Amino acid sequence: MNFYQAVKFLHILTAVFMSAPLYNLIVVNERLRFGKAPYAVDRYFENIIKSNALRCFVFQATALVSGILLIQLSGRPLSALFSNAILLAKFLLLLLLTVLLSYVHLGIQPRIEALLDQVQAQEIPAIAGQLVPWRSRRKKLAGICLFVVITLVLLGLQVFVSFSLLLTALLMLLAAVFSWRVYKSPIPYGWL
Repeated sequence: MNFYQAVKFLHILTAVFMSAPLYNLIVVNERLRFGKAPYAVDRYFENIIKSNALRCFVFQATALVSGILLIQLSGRPLSALFSNAILLAKFLLLLLLTVLLSYVHLGIQPRIEALLDQVQAQEIPAIAGQLVPWRSRRKKLAGICLFVVITLVLLGLQVFVSFSLLLTALLMLLAAVFSWRVYKSPIPYGWL
């Protein structure tokens, strides 16, 4: 295996590891099945979601660095990042993911944490109503991020193998339907 193939593997593996939006949506939907959960359960789910942000930042940085390395190792100039439509779309979508994750991590999550810090007992009292809008916004953004990650994988394949415009549109539609489904339900059986 040469260095280019190793970097390509790392780049693809990083995309797999950026599946946090999928699993965060699953966690959120599973949390809803508890109904009124004790604080410890709520805190547990929040810790899972909160911890994924830093991991995602590292995976996003790895995707950027390995993507740039792949461009250079393939013999293309770095300007291909801006002249190749697929590479540019992947770059912009990665930036969008970083912006959305930053908003969740620096804007939404601290507000949720501040509300949960007010809890003194085992039950979440009146602040529950204040948590709902922030959690709903975070959940919607996770659904969008899931769609973006799936689109990044689709475009990543197209760097090496071209897809027809019709197939690309169909696969993006399926990605949107799947992202919406995961947003709305716990998907207990995966694809089904």
